[in-house]
Amino acid sequence: MKTFCGRANPTTGALDWVEESEEYDYHQEIARSCYADMLHDHDRNLKYYQGIRAAVGRVKARGEKVIVLDIGTGTGLLSMMALTAGADFCFAVEVFKPMAEAAQSIVKKNGFSEKIKIINKHSTDVTVGPDGDMQMKANVLITELFDTELIGEGALPSYAHAHQNLVQEGCEAVPHRATVYAQLVESELLWSWAQLQPVEVEGTRLVPLPTGGPCAGAHAVCDIQLSQVPPHSFTPLGPLCTMFSVDFSKPVSSAFQSHSSQFVAQAGGRAQVVLSWWDLDMDPSGSIVCTMAPSWTYKQPKTAPWRDHWMQSVYFLPVESSVSDGEELRLTVCHDDYSLWYSLQSPSQQSSQSEAAPSRPCCTCQAHLVWNRPRFGELNDRRRTESYVSALRSVLREDSVCLGVSDGSLLPVFAHVLGAKKVYGLENSRMSKQVIEQVLEANSMKGAVELLEIRPEQLSSKDLGGEQISVLMGEPYFSTSLLPWHSLFFWYCRTALAGLLRPDAAILPRSATLHMAAVEFQDLWMIRAPCGTCEGFDVTPMDEMVQRSLDFRESLEAEPHPLWEYPCRALTPPTAVMTFDFTQCVPQQPISSQGSLPFTRIGRCHGVALWMEYHLTDDITVSAGLIGPVSEQGECEWSRHRKQGVYFFRSPGESSGDGRASVSYSFTFEPSLGDIKMDFSIEVQ
Repeated sequence: MKTFCGRANPTTGALDWVEESEEYDYHQEIARSCYADMLHDHDRNLKYYQGIRAAVGRVKARGEKVIVLDIGTGTGLLSMMALTAGADFCFAVEVFKPMAEAAQSIVKKNGFSEKIKIINKHSTDVTVGPDGDMQMKANVLITELFDTELIGEGALPSYAHAHQNLVQEGCEAVPHRATVYAQLVESELLWSWAQLQPVEVEGTRLVPLPTGGPCAGAHAVCDIQLSQVPPHSFTPLGPLCTMFSVDFSKPVSSAFQSHSSQFVAQAGGRAQVVLSWWDLDMDPSGSIVCTMAPSWTYKQPKTAPWRDHWMQSVYFLPVESSVSDGEELRLTVCHDDYSLWYSLQSPSQQSSQSEAAPSRPCCTCQAHLVWNRPRFGELNDRRRTESYVSALRSVLREDSVCLGVSDGSLLPVFAHVLGAKKVYGLENSRMSKQVIEQVLEANSMKGAVELLEIRPEQLSSKDLGGEQISVLMGEPYFSTSLLPWHSLFFWYCRTALAGLLRPDAAILPRSATLHMAAVEFQDLWMIRAPCGTCEGFDVTPMDEMVQRSLDFRESLEAEPHPLWEYPCRALTPPTAVMTFDFTQCVPQQPISSQGSLPFTRIGRCHGVALWMEYHLTDDITVSAGLIGPVSEQGECEWSRHRKQGVYFFRSPGESSGDGRASVSYSFTFEPSLGDIKMDFSIEVQ
């Protein structure tokens, strides 16, 4: 069976499907499945073990054999915990074949293969009977089917099927119960990720989209490390509300449901955003609790456990509304079998509206189908917009013919407002083109900018009315880009358009630089770190195959991460290591760069952070990485709009900060691939 993987192609701006080797499933998918993060989550593991031990004890106290069903077993850790706690037999279900094979190896390595049966199926396909996958129904149900939204991995249908077909009535369940919490807030920062905001350009106020009623936005949840959203960036308008609970020890329904919480507003403001997270009660009494609450809810924030497999959720209300201090409000959450959505009503709205549950949010403006949430934040960043407007102003003339090359960009609109003679924009998709056309229509600029759904190499002088381009502009932003340097597709566009450029044409940005810094991560290192014996459980939930899969990818290339969510310290000075000159065409020969950076701070080096900076003009630069100077202690502030690249070392290196140790680097830009090959090593004098 052939395996194909989507990979960004910076030379074409497209997503190519590449056939992978037979090792792909292990080396790619296991490495990206958060298993190392979960195995390092001591709080999660401890709470699960305590809950499992208590459940096994309750069944034994009834004089019954303990038969466990573990749905979503992963590495088999929870099944091994159950046997360690005294269970008699475990049926461990894992649908992902490479992980099921790994679990089989891990269970055998720990000496539990005779009492744990690995079943490589979806739990809804598991059968019970003499010839079935399970010879008997279980009386203890253990699951780890949860995602940041709690139910997004199909937990409810899986529970419903298990109670009907796979477990005994009155079974023990670990976790026993989940409770969802929510809080209504006003936040300019978070709301900037939801809707395009008006922007001022040269005294002209550009409105986002036609006034045909507000768009409810994207339905999908925004899952983030809410601990990294500082409390000063939002205003709570109400208390933390308990929205609903699910008892996993009883039959569970996956049908549509809605739940409401009434409260009195604690402050006046604009109701925009709902912050949400959930707790797991591992036992019926609620004495063993695993909470997803962000760190700023703790009396001592540093004691909050870090986890990346479960984060917190941000939901954007369909429309923002004004609320007054002391006003009575009702927050409603609805869910189907896979997702949640929120709405807000005041008493006057409640009396005038029918009792029908709020419908699922649906995008009507198409912008939410074109732009992701960081992209909305980028377009709403006033300081960034001012940089582009200033750069455009410095290169535009009355006779300028401008061409914009980016996906769903407002630069052509800005160029028109600034007085360009003629403005064109290349769009890679019809939907993206239609969104910018809506912006033009909303601002009575229809026809002022000509949008072309055509590839750069297909553009001809005829498409430009026989004129040549005097200003070629890009942010650059392309929806298929994954790693920072994938936006070098702009360079390939510039090269394809070389014959249509005036000899004195301005290229904006003029160049880009790749930057790097060796860093110590506060927590992110755990997603790639080895995991030995789990503390307190005397089992090893990882074998050589799983560890090899975790080592494989980062030993070859970088991976994208939004570093604003993952604090780190720079141990070396941030440095530009490679330059790309957009005023010239893409060279035919590779570009190479080698050197070394001394460690100037004490710490443990987990890897290298990589980002691009775009030089719009000689004196205007926009960074897609660091957005301010590194502090004396090495703390970094990262752009929230783009993901940065991270190259993890197989083994962390120690830095004494005295300059005797350094990170050596080697970069090679391959023009035929549009990609950058890189290699790093830590050297000590």
